[in-house]
Amino acid sequence: MPAAPALRLAVVDDHPLFVRGLELLLPAATAGRASVVGSTGDAAAAASLVSRCLPDLVLVDLHMPPPGGVRAVAAIRRTTPRVRVVAMSGATDPAPALDALRAGAEGFLPKSAEPEELLPPLLAVLDGWAVLPGDLLRGLLRPSRVPRVDLDDDERELLRAIAAGRGTLEIAVLLHVSERTVKRMTAALLRKLRVTSRAEAAALAGHAGLLAD
Repeated sequence: MPAAPALRLAVVDDHPLFVRGLELLLPAATAGRASVVGSTGDAAAAASLVSRCLPDLVLVDLHMPPPGGVRAVAAIRRTTPRVRVVAMSGATDPAPALDALRAGAEGFLPKSAEPEELLPPLLAVLDGWAVLPGDLLRGLLRPSRVPRVDLDDDERELLRAIAAGRGTLEIAVLLHVSERTVKRMTAALLRKLRVTSRAEAAALAGHAGLLAD
């Protein structure tokens, strides 16, 4: 079996021990499939670091000195929009995580996660998925914020597939279209639902009963 491709990470975090721990443990815990290629403890330098080392994905601690992690996420998205961003935090308050998602982060992970637990969600983010803890996902959309949306049969089938956690390739096979068409359809569906990620779409579907026949 060919080896899985390496995952190159950059870390924006002002806790040196946490960063050093990732640098040491992540390659060992993932059999060399993931490694840290750059890091900074200065949120203002995050975008410059990412532009310089061009990682596949950036981990950003939300609780950093000004300008803070959320602004670091936004700056990275402006300067290197193709690089994926995952926010992290050791706190339980969901508000900063939601702010990071609105700023362009594709996911959120608790800093309590073990190194070997990080690889699957990070690879999922690279595949175009949003990754969120269950409690944050359940509280992402309040019922009062759910819009009234009419979906046609194709949109409803696509939403069912997204809510079921199917990947882009699986959905393409299910709908008998290309992966590019799935991505185009998904982008149009997210705009119609007024959400920014597949995770929000799935949460909205559950709240509003959009999947009911």
